Amino acid sequence: MKFAFPLLLSFLIISNGSGQPSIPFTEVTEKSGVTFRHEDGRSYKKYFVETLGSGVALFDYDNDDDVDIYFVNGTNLDLSDTVRDAMNRLYRNDGTGYFVDVTEASGVGDRGYGAGVCVGDYDNDGWLDLYVTNFSSNVLYRNNGNGTFTDRTAEAGVQVLDWSAGCAFADVDADGDVDLYVANYVNFSVETHTPCRVNGILVYCSPRVYDGVKDIFFRNNGNGTFTDDTRNAGFDNFAARGLGVTFADYDADGDTDLYVANDADANFLYNNDGSGRFQEQSQFAGVALSEHGLVENGMGVAFGDYDNDTWLDLVVTNFQHQTNTLYHSDKGEFFTDRTYASGTGNISLPYLAWGVNFFDFDHDGFQDIFIANGHIHDNVTLIDNSTTYGQPNHLFWNKGDGTFIDVTTESGSGLALQRSSRGSAVGDLDNDGALDLVVSNVGEGVDILWNDGGHRSGNWINLKLIGTVSNRAAIGARALIKAGEHTQVREVRSGSSYLSQNDLRIHFGVGTQERVELEIRWQSGTVQKFSEVPVNRFLKIVEGDEQLELLN
Repeated sequence: MKFAFPLLLSFLIISNGSGQPSIPFTEVTEKSGVTFRHEDGRSYKKYFVETLGSGVALFDYDNDDDVDIYFVNGTNLDLSDTVRDAMNRLYRNDGTGYFVDVTEASGVGDRGYGAGVCVGDYDNDGWLDLYVTNFSSNVLYRNNGNGTFTDRTAEAGVQVLDWSAGCAFADVDADGDVDLYVANYVNFSVETHTPCRVNGILVYCSPRVYDGVKDIFFRNNGNGTFTDDTRNAGFDNFAARGLGVTFADYDADGDTDLYVANDADANFLYNNDGSGRFQEQSQFAGVALSEHGLVENGMGVAFGDYDNDTWLDLVVTNFQHQTNTLYHSDKGEFFTDRTYASGTGNISLPYLAWGVNFFDFDHDGFQDIFIANGHIHDNVTLIDNSTTYGQPNHLFWNKGDGTFIDVTTESGSGLALQRSSRGSAVGDLDNDGALDLVVSNVGEGVDILWNDGGHRSGNWINLKLIGTVSNRAAIGARALIKAGEHTQVREVRSGSSYLSQNDLRIHFGVGTQERVELEIRWQSGTVQKFSEVPVNRFLKIVEGDEQLELLN
């Protein structure tokens, strides 16, 4: 299908003269209207739960075609339930990138000790729902379609009383509704808390002090309820300290697979046999351990094709003195550790990393990498003077040859703020065509980072996919574009980064290309192709509909 839309103005890539982009990210939190401040409940008793921080979700809860923000909060565990005043917060986007707090009116202000969040339309009514993981008592919020949500945790059968961390929705059996995976962390309780010390100094304990807890998988019954299907699906074999979770079709066989980043345990890679049954393949595929065969402290996880060979690569963030491991996909069967070869290894060693995102911030057609950093010990300088509690985040620019350059300093003071950051999420907050960043920080305010030059650096295309036979939110759908010499791939994905949720819209940078070839592969097996698609557009594609709808 061809289109005759008038083309928007194409822009040349902004460069600093060396081929490296010079695109600033500006910290606009105060201007954005977001006043959220994370409460970690830091009691100086060093409760282990205080270390994890929490996630953030970017999603369009009111279907007005702009991205809203949900922040997960902690609380003070020494206070009674009736006294605690910290809560999760939902901010509605007014269409310009300015946000209004609608927590009270929407009914999503959970007051538990929050960890993660993921988004999916579990009842296929066209309105995105929220699942929030907590230090006990997770919550499923059903979107009522009128600006409010209702707690349906008990009715839907998705109660989890363990300490949960990452979560993700996915249609693992391609039956048209999304299932739910929840990663559980460790067996810790305030009542049995025992302090730990290093050289006599009170610190947070190592995760190895606590036993890991088995994850849980809920299969969607198609009527608004779920059934615990963990054992039958193949997820009941291992107990580990699970944190980051994401689904992706890493072997490109048409079904969705699962990766779990585990803290002080080997990571998991579950391969889907096509029926929604899984086999753990991490050792076989080469993504369980470091390249030296060591167990690392997996935190966040992201899939993305950084070299445009159409196979999804993988990055996992880890603890200080460990690299953030970059695994290159060898045609979907095995992975090779390319951390040092990519140029990201040595830079990451001094930092403790959490959130991670693949995204093309400069629209040159190659996905770059963002990393959120921050230590767990607020008194770390007393036991290790080589590092700090607050740390700058990292932005790695993809050179297009399999290597990256750290451009944090060149990209503005917003990225170099000394925070103890945790969750991160990517989306176009102001609908200007450039991908922005939202970062959560432990015990303080968040960072709203506007991409101030991406929309001028190169052309782009943004896709909102709607399933009909496939699940309504199109989670698991795959988009491929041919732009010039390169073919790029993206997926609609629930659960991302570290305990967070990226915008479900798919975004491509295409450099100087003015039209692209587009292919959508739906989980139902339907394939739709569109030719001569114009760039610099927000487009909606409905499964089975041969027309592209222009948004915004």
